[in-house]
Amino acid sequence: MLINEMTEAECGAFLANVSVGRLGCSLNDQPYVVTITFAFESGYLYVISTFGQKIKWMRANPKVCVEVTETGPNAQWTSVIANGRYQELPEPQFPDERQHARKLLGSRNQWGQNAFAERRLKSDSDLIPPLYFRIQIESMTGLRAVEDAN
Repeated sequence: MLINEMTEAECGAFLANVSVGRLGCSLNDQPYVVTITFAFESGYLYVISTFGQKIKWMRANPKVCVEVTETGPNAQWTSVIANGRYQELPEPQFPDERQHARKLLGSRNQWGQNAFAERRLKSDSDLIPPLYFRIQIESMTGLRAVEDAN
């Protein structure tokens, strides 16, 4: 098995073809990791959510990371870590960005099967507002394990 470092362009291409990862944030020296569904484009990860712990924590400390791993046959795998900053996209300040996020996320399979959809299903109210945010990627690193040709 060979483990190769990925270029930033390879990391971006990988993120463009996956949609589920783990978001890491922290507050008061306490880490918190949660699974998210996202869409990647042009140095940003776009996410739809509802208000909860991760949003509270990211508002207080916008430094975050996202880790995405995909496994393949014969113990092959790819893993990318994107470090960046949380940016909420509230109405009415970000109508174009929200529309763009909605379009990107809507083109993904199962993008709505997340906490937002779950909370709406369990709620007596249809008034749970979606919360759009994006992560501005500041750096990306990645590793890829492939079979040794020898």
